[in-house]
Amino acid sequence: MGMLTGPLPLVPVSSGTAAGQQDKGPNVVALGGGHGLSASLSALRLLTSELTAIVTVADDGGSSGRLRDEYGVLPPGDLRMALSALCDDTDWGRTWRDVMQHRFRPGQGSGGSLDEHAMGNLLIVTLWELLGDTVAGLKWAGALLGARGQVLPMSTVPLTIEGDIRVTAPDGTFALQTVRGQARCAVAGSLEQVRLLPVQAPACVEALTAIELADWVILGPGSWYTSVLPHLLLPEMRDALSATAAKRCLTMNLATDTKETTGMSAADHLYALRRYAPEFSVDVVLADPASVPDRQEFEKAAGMIGAEVVLGKVGASGRRPVHDPLRLAAAYHDIFGNS
Repeated sequence: MGMLTGPLPLVPVSSGTAAGQQDKGPNVVALGGGHGLSASLSALRLLTSELTAIVTVADDGGSSGRLRDEYGVLPPGDLRMALSALCDDTDWGRTWRDVMQHRFRPGQGSGGSLDEHAMGNLLIVTLWELLGDTVAGLKWAGALLGARGQVLPMSTVPLTIEGDIRVTAPDGTFALQTVRGQARCAVAGSLEQVRLLPVQAPACVEALTAIELADWVILGPGSWYTSVLPHLLLPEMRDALSATAAKRCLTMNLATDTKETTGMSAADHLYALRRYAPEFSVDVVLADPASVPDRQEFEKAAGMIGAEVVLGKVGASGRRPVHDPLRLAAAYHDIFGNS
């Protein structure tokens, strides 16, 4: 279907991004998905207007999974969250961020077709149907929100994550059981092997170009096996990430022993990355000291991927393990300045 609309609309410009601004900041590409990518984008948009988010497209649960199954489209949920994270802290940005994140709750009836759908998911799929172009649809959504930066999918086709978990057989022996789908893998426990299907899925060309032209590539934080590692499981993207002249920063999670990574330490996360992509090297690993109890082992693991360890308080105050955007921005600022 051809484009049915005119040029991208003009959107309100905040004072911090006025026309003619001299210092746009470094050209940064951030990869991941879900809440982890939102955290890094919320920090990075404070440092640069040259920002590209490359998003995992393997979600098969909730609103995204329903739209993926019913319309054969990329799952829009993580793309929506990335766009929302790039909204400026203005009336325009806050309003459209809330619109995108609004989720329809069940009404007085039962089984409504909009139940649990996120408004932003529906808007993105609408743009895809009107324009017939995934990247163009995301650009239009970004223009509407006044997003600082662009959002791209990692692949042009929906992906499926498949993993093996170790289970105990009735006779007491161990066997491997295959778990398919991001939603199931995320709660499966420690995964023995993870694969991305289709095996030779095409990467988004615009995403590959962004990686090639970047000054910095930021990978993580996020669910390790379902948001972070998939970028290195896609052959064309792994090659691009390994070959780029950009500096590479790996941002560690605040909580390492999750449902997806049962029993894994921070060092184990780095060993897993090395196992799946031995050709991929990292310049800097950023971690909160509270998440790295064994610093010696962590530094050893970081050395295996060629990285310097930078420890800094990047977690938010409170019990929940979430990154604080201002603290994370300060850490990135120091890392970029010291490169």
